[in-house]
Amino acid sequence: MDIIRRRAYARAGLIGNPSDGYNGKTIAVLVPNYFAEVVLYEWEDLEIVPSQDDQSKFSSIQDLATDVQLHGYYGGIRLIKATIKKFLEYCQERHKLHNRNFSIRYESSIPRAVGMAGSSGIIVATLRTLMDFYEIDIPTSVQPSLVLSVEQQELGIQGGLQDRVVQCFGEPVYMDFSKQAMHENHGLMCGQYRRIAREKIPPLYIAFDQSTGEPTEVFHNNLRARFDQGEDAVVAAMSKFAELTEQALKAIESGDHQQLARIIDENFDTRRSLCQLPQGQVTMVEIARSVGASAKFAGSGGAIVGTYTDDEMLTRLNQQLGAIGCRVDRIN
Repeated sequence: MDIIRRRAYARAGLIGNPSDGYNGKTIAVLVPNYFAEVVLYEWEDLEIVPSQDDQSKFSSIQDLATDVQLHGYYGGIRLIKATIKKFLEYCQERHKLHNRNFSIRYESSIPRAVGMAGSSGIIVATLRTLMDFYEIDIPTSVQPSLVLSVEQQELGIQGGLQDRVVQCFGEPVYMDFSKQAMHENHGLMCGQYRRIAREKIPPLYIAFDQSTGEPTEVFHNNLRARFDQGEDAVVAAMSKFAELTEQALKAIESGDHQQLARIIDENFDTRRSLCQLPQGQVTMVEIARSVGASAKFAGSGGAIVGTYTDDEMLTRLNQQLGAIGCRVDRIN
């Protein structure tokens, strides 16, 4: 029996987010310490096997409430079911599928509700196993849009293409979602994507405290409404994020790590000007900056990302952020 095993890694938005859903530009990187893994093998019936995130037995009523906050009401099973449905719809117009059934299961070490793309990680890994099982090739540049359609159309999860792009490409990516760049491909709207050599990326860290996180859609729903209403500050900020991304790409390619650090800090300051951010997450940024590192939100939850200069600074990041209950990992 052939066993198909595929992974998708957590991600950190290095610059430009959250403009990916607003015709902006972003750069994102993977966080290899954390991943979603999906295993699929041929089976008599089509079976989705629950994981530890789909538990229905709890030690207390508070444990149940905490589980719902972290994993939602259906864990990852809803993500897998929605991905299978969208995959079938995509293939019905383009490919003939064989009629063999399969069993599929998932596990994920990606921290939940801290903006590290845990949900899309499960979907991307699921899509990869389905492509392998049915021997279907979907262009890499199209896959992120298909993944996003699973979340938006099937599950009502708001967000942009950024997370899905870097997870599908599997390496750092510069992304252009401007109106001029967006185009239709395989019936889906796609941006223009450019791979960035890993060796060009300076030393990065990511830090998170799951107790300060909240689901991504909490932030995006409010921002979307303000953007759609044409609020000047929000519209101007999205344009600013795109400009910062272009500047960051030049800094990365030229090896100007100090300039990149300044741009990362400006990205956070711009975001902070838009709305009242959770104080716990702001404190994380302030502590990281106090030891000389750059810092910004890695997504829309409770994680931050930035550059640091040497092992001594990384040690101080671990000490200072660890003192408030954060975990710190180096990315590269």
